[in-house]
Amino acid sequence: MSVILVFLLVIAGFAGWWLSHQRLTTKPWLEQGLAGDFVGLDRSALPTAKIGLGVFLAVVGCLFSLFTSAYFMRMGLSDWQPLPLPRLLWLNTGVLVLSSIALQCAVVAARRGQTDMVRLGLATAGLTATTLPRASVAVRPPAWAAAGDGPVSSSRPVDTSSRNTDQRSTLTTRAHRSGTRPR
Repeated sequence: MSVILVFLLVIAGFAGWWLSHQRLTTKPWLEQGLAGDFVGLDRSALPTAKIGLGVFLAVVGCLFSLFTSAYFMRMGLSDWQPLPLPRLLWLNTGVLVLSSIALQCAVVAARRGQTDMVRLGLATAGLTATTLPRASVAVRPPAWAAAGDGPVSSSRPVDTSSRNTDQRSTLTTRAHRSGTRPR
């Protein structure tokens, strides 16, 4: 609950700051002269793209904070079971960090005018970016590795009779709940 209150206080603070910078006491309908002569009626000093990016980041930040608060509230319930972290998560995180470091090195080299280092950094980032999907396929969950070639194995024939289909759907539902594949 406190996360939500902090979030609402931050939003209220931004709204108050924005309102304090507006000309709330001016009465433009009482002013005399041309519309272009008034200070408050010209365009914003910020470019439109920067304003759009700020609005987008505010929306994404709100969504992230709401998802995070929902996660923490869900953790507080009595039936919460923490999920195990798979090996694939750590492998993908390492590959993403290497790719980010390579891209940052390429940016620094580009600013210094070192063309060879830019090429090396971009090639390394591209190589690590193509490693990510291959790593995801290589490090499969153990249930998939035991069942066959991937998440959907076509090595076994499927009986389409109504009794067997109902039984298979029940097994599939149970398997999704337990995290394993049906046999």
